Amino acid sequence: MTGVVLARTGSTYRVHAERGEITAVLRGRLKRRDDDRVVAGDVVDLDVRGDGPAAITGVRPRRSLLARRSSGTRGPGRRQPIAANVDQVVVVAATRDPEPDFRMLDRLLVIAEANRIPPVLVLNKLELDRGVLEPFRRRYGPAGYQVLPTSAKAGEGLPALRDLLRGRASVLTGESGVGKSSLVNALQPGLNLRIGEISEKWGTGKHTTRAAQLVPLAGGGGGGGVGGVGGAGGAYVVDTPGLREVAAWGVDPELLAPCFPEFRPFLDQCRFDNCRHLAEPDCGVRTAAERGAFDPDRLTSYRHIYDEVSVPSWSSARRRGR
Repeated sequence: MTGVVLARTGSTYRVHAERGEITAVLRGRLKRRDDDRVVAGDVVDLDVRGDGPAAITGVRPRRSLLARRSSGTRGPGRRQPIAANVDQVVVVAATRDPEPDFRMLDRLLVIAEANRIPPVLVLNKLELDRGVLEPFRRRYGPAGYQVLPTSAKAGEGLPALRDLLRGRASVLTGESGVGKSSLVNALQPGLNLRIGEISEKWGTGKHTTRAAQLVPLAGGGGGGGVGGVGGAGGAYVVDTPGLREVAAWGVDPELLAPCFPEFRPFLDQCRFDNCRHLAEPDCGVRTAAERGAFDPDRLTSYRHIYDEVSVPSWSSARRRGR
């Protein structure tokens, strides 16, 4: 039997299998590996015998991985997986209450790009201000990002959102108050979950706050779910309380510019091969921004994030010494 790991609780795991949710523990060589052996979203092989916990005997190869730097480390650090087999990052914003925080949105998009997980933008609370949609699309259209307008209150855009989530493990993230929980509850009435408080719902305790947790959604239709399990629903919402912290790790400043897709056509038009797109002369990216090829405020976001990921002095010295 195979299953999808929903969450870890101490030394046990909640696993979604074909016959429903079961409790499992590690067995054999897995038990002797480091703490990153099994994370939410992993597809695992199970040995189920009797009434006791099932045994996790193997982990299937991961299609994707959302990771961050281990706490307490300096420099590049050790990669700490927090969710496996994530299919997409759904970044949710609101037209108003609160107004879009573009610095935060751009940072979340960079997290997805750096982890090679496709991002999608959802603009919620459309009933409050429809005029925000077109400027929002103009900002993110040159990057090729899909922008899905929704209104959890009015029920607008929910069929398209359901299609977006169907058959996938989707991380929902965004500023507090933008309506992530309202959207999930509108798709599955009676779930009554608040995104960011799923650990409280399942009683998993403080030791799991760093880890992602998966919640199966019923009625997704089609497909066999993540890893071929999950029944008729076939969709998972991934709650990652520490997603914003992921941004602090693993993005080499020299590789940050490609995390802005609209920059990519102009990266080979800079005079210098090692152009940082900050103040160098004849920079193709800045020239493209000046002539309106994309929103110049995205370049401002790039500069802010570049400053953040360039903090370690040893890393800067190493680059200068090349």
